Amino acid sequence: MAGKKKFYVTTPIYYTNASIHLGGAYTTIAADVLSRWHKLLGEETFFLTGTDEHGQKVQEIAEQNRRKPKEFVDKIVAEFKEAFKLLNISEDNFIRTTDSYHEQEVKDLLNILFKKKLIYKGFYESYYCVGCEQYLTQSDLVDGKCPLHNRIPELKKEEAYMFKLSTFQDKLLKAIKSGKFSILPEVRRKEIVTFIEGGLQDISISRLKEKIYWGIELPFDKNHTAWVWPDALWNYVSGLRHAGKENFRKFWPADVQLMAKDILRVHATIWPALLMGAGYELPRALFVHGYFTINGQKMSKSLGNVISPIYLTKKYGADSVRYYLMRNIPFGNDGDVSEQSLKDRHNNELANKLGNLVSRTAGMCKGKYTKSKLDKELTSKLKFKEISADMENYEFDRALSLIFEYIDECNAYVQMKEPWKLEGKQKQEVLYNLVDSIRVISILLESFIPGTCEKIRGQFGFERADFKKVKFGLTSSGKIEKSEILFKKIE
Repeated sequence: MAGKKKFYVTTPIYYTNASIHLGGAYTTIAADVLSRWHKLLGEETFFLTGTDEHGQKVQEIAEQNRRKPKEFVDKIVAEFKEAFKLLNISEDNFIRTTDSYHEQEVKDLLNILFKKKLIYKGFYESYYCVGCEQYLTQSDLVDGKCPLHNRIPELKKEEAYMFKLSTFQDKLLKAIKSGKFSILPEVRRKEIVTFIEGGLQDISISRLKEKIYWGIELPFDKNHTAWVWPDALWNYVSGLRHAGKENFRKFWPADVQLMAKDILRVHATIWPALLMGAGYELPRALFVHGYFTINGQKMSKSLGNVISPIYLTKKYGADSVRYYLMRNIPFGNDGDVSEQSLKDRHNNELANKLGNLVSRTAGMCKGKYTKSKLDKELTSKLKFKEISADMENYEFDRALSLIFEYIDECNAYVQMKEPWKLEGKQKQEVLYNLVDSIRVISILLESFIPGTCEKIRGQFGFERADFKKVKFGLTSSGKIEKSEILFKKIE
């Protein structure tokens, strides 16, 4: 449709050296929430996620397990896909860097940069952390070790093809400072500006094939394979373009790219430099969320202290996990996770507040509800503008807090009006306002807990709606189907 707004959101692609952990699920749920929210705004959306499958770590682990790298990553990818299906993730494309179309796109990119003399043959010597798949400077090390992986990095010097990252320093600073290339939250933008002002160095974009064969062969030198970043980062272009040239024209550039802070530096320097070098527009924004901690340590595959989202979802249900992760930690901040706090939010908020409101209202209506006049005393308490502003600012926890404030108002309205004591029109009016409020609440919560909202729609006979229907008085008379309890309490 001409003039329809578009929204393109990405997650980082997840490394396939080990099974999915909660950190990866967190970013993907946030992207899914944003994609669903923008659909409800009436925008055309595209949501990309996927897996990063090449490189030294995968090669080494596959060899240790006496398996071929592709066979090894296929198993891990199946686990990611299972987790995303369980979590009700609605991506438009799941890209794998072993997909043939992606490998060809990376070769095309490298050829463009090579012909523009932005890639040259040289040597690279630095500390290299296999865990990070990044070169580190002396100042990055703590007691001679990588602070994230607690291991001594290797000092490497080898023949490599280099990318002229240094030539993009001024252009990058200008794009970031002008806000054209936005980095959020502000603390992350300041951190990157300081880093770039410290001076960008040219980077290695290849490895000798005799050492790392598990990668994309350089189109201009068969003795080298592409290093992880030009391969992994280019997924945001190749994964969109694979969905069709018309889609690429419609959705590029990305509106927001979500990631954790450990990969911000490469996304704020190498990624935009590759785009500038190849003649592409830059993404509009990078949004950087925090880390989960367990006993004060970052959750990480390398440290082995991970929580499986598959385990949590099978035990507590997709919507409880989705709600908990979006509600418990302000997006952008670090936070601690625990099964106990998940249970508490499930019981106190989802079961006691939302579930109770829906079941009580349905029970009092006795199978049907009739359109009646609105009670501004209740409906005026919904803060839709504030909720929308919070979502615009990626403040998911605040938006949910305001939605649940209104659910509290509805529950208080039941206690105050005591509809079980009323008769005729008075009773009808109270129940209609509650049903109409549940319809509006189900639209507002659709992005966060889609499975539950679908059940509510089915029970009350509501149509699937968008934000144009977040107005009171639009519910017609209807019939209520018997339904299971939305959230069973966890003892």
